[in-house]
Amino acid sequence: MTLTLLDWRRRVAALYAAARASTDAEKGWQVWRDGRDELFAGHPDSPLDEAARSGFPGLPFAPYDPALRFEAVLEPADPQRLEIPTASDGVVPFDRIGTVDLGELGRLDVWWLGSYGGGVFLPLRDGSAGNGTYGGGRYLLDTVKGADLGGDGGRLVLDLNFAYHPSCTYDPRWSCPLAPEGNRIGEAVAAGEQLPPGGWY
Repeated sequence: MTLTLLDWRRRVAALYAAARASTDAEKGWQVWRDGRDELFAGHPDSPLDEAARSGFPGLPFAPYDPALRFEAVLEPADPQRLEIPTASDGVVPFDRIGTVDLGELGRLDVWWLGSYGGGVFLPLRDGSAGNGTYGGGRYLLDTVKGADLGGDGGRLVLDLNFAYHPSCTYDPRWSCPLAPEGNRIGEAVAAGEQLPPGGWY
């Protein structure tokens, strides 16, 4: 670990803070997208290797759809623990803290990272996985890493336009927790980060 990784995380957190502060959700999303492209293109901790950064055109995204932004109530769910083995961090524990209802799209489990400090984690694997988006799914929230759109009064802001690929999408040396069964929906969600034709590696 290096201070450049700390800088990456600070910058990611600042992008989400700017998105939360925006009075226009789509403009906040655009600020987040532009900042994410800047980090991927030039930051030393970009998940893109040097060759992929050369001529980097920006991350492909579906157009913003305001109907895919939710202020979802965190509802109770039976306790469940996942223990995810990783290549670099050993076994990472997650505890289910509830579920959220996304209307016609269905219900998703919400997880708490059971390691030091903790944080909310919400992955999503929709019907586009393996055909337009990464086969293992994308992330909506990962508050340990600053990916947090806010919420209050027992609600979480979940904007599927902010769905982003984990680092393992871009380079196989990374290992990432993937979406478990309770975070999979059959319908393809035409929102968020997409894969370029041919993938990244």
